[in-house]
Amino acid sequence: MKFMNVIKKFGCRNDMIAFRNQLLDEASSLLDEGKTEEYQAKMDDVKVFDEEYAKYTEEKANIEALKGAVSLHNVLSDDAKDGIIAQINMQDNDKTYRMAFMNFVLNGETIPQELRNEDAYTTSSDVTAVIPNTILNRIIEKIEDHGKLLSKVTRTFYKGGVSVPTSAAKPVATWTTERGKVDKQKKGTDSITFSYYKLKCVVAVTLTVDTVTLDVFERTLANNVADAMVKALENAIVSGTGTGQPKGILKETALAKQNVDIASGAGVTYADLCSMEAALPSAYESAEWGMTKKTYFSAIQSMTDSNGQPIARVNVGIDGKPSYNILGRPVNFISSDYMSDYTDDVTADTVFAFIFRFEDYMLNTNMNVTISHYEDHDTDDKMTKAVMLVDGKVIDKNSLVTMTKKKKTA
Repeated sequence: MKFMNVIKKFGCRNDMIAFRNQLLDEASSLLDEGKTEEYQAKMDDVKVFDEEYAKYTEEKANIEALKGAVSLHNVLSDDAKDGIIAQINMQDNDKTYRMAFMNFVLNGETIPQELRNEDAYTTSSDVTAVIPNTILNRIIEKIEDHGKLLSKVTRTFYKGGVSVPTSAAKPVATWTTERGKVDKQKKGTDSITFSYYKLKCVVAVTLTVDTVTLDVFERTLANNVADAMVKALENAIVSGTGTGQPKGILKETALAKQNVDIASGAGVTYADLCSMEAALPSAYESAEWGMTKKTYFSAIQSMTDSNGQPIARVNVGIDGKPSYNILGRPVNFISSDYMSDYTDDVTADTVFAFIFRFEDYMLNTNMNVTISHYEDHDTDDKMTKAVMLVDGKVIDKNSLVTMTKKKKTA
């Protein structure tokens, strides 16, 4: 492995962090020098290092776990138990929670109720912390799909508000004679103004969790905070109200003749897909589809032609992963948390699919994510807070074509 010798050489976690920071500093220097290929290679090194270090620490933890995997309270003599108790008392006498776990392993004693805090915060019982780090080295969580849209929109980082000039009128050239005159045309401009809204995430853990749980829980906690911020941003990009938060793509009204209605009781047809393509101006051919995965497979992928062949295609790329498209245009799966799935009947007109050039959405970050830690002195809970200032809007909706399911009329 590429970095395994380095990991074994240092061993100390602080040294590992210092080595990783060194790699990131080198990557930053390469980026500043405009050496993009070398920068990407260095960032790949960081990724490989993280993977190898995680695997190394997990294997070390597994080895330690095997040393105590048997049911000790059945096989150890009383003298041996007393020896283990005395040794742990000397090394960890201030860890009352670990003492409770030791008694659970050696004697089968129940964990005391006072250590099973059931507060509204994340507590020791919430994170399986009754198992010390030599036993458990992973937290299982539901995998969620997010982060893809954030990489497609235009990101800017202007301090304060920012105005983007726009113009709905373009000059028109007119054929004329050799000395003929044409009317003077005024070039009118307008602007889209971005303000800044605060996005905040605060997570609290009890003192017990902060003191005795695994490093993997701490890493997971930080990842959870970051994921929460990303999900909130992407939700706003798609369906944000524009009040107290960015305005989403689906909150824009498509231009005239750039919406396709699906009548109540009717399904999506091949002609509807062609109408969507026809409504998209040819200057915006880089636009892509957006819809939920359920919509794609229930309303479109299941559609066949007169020969029974599917209209939508699922290809396999060179990386072996499926590539979804409709009439050759890529499809982006959007979380059902952000937009509606297709259903046959709706109580209100609902946009369930759209075509849009995602770079026409601007997300301006006034203050990048800052993470701080502090303590609630009343409860001794450890608080992790992430804050950022951000706003977003569609700056050019000429590429937006929507497909709307109409509600049933009386």
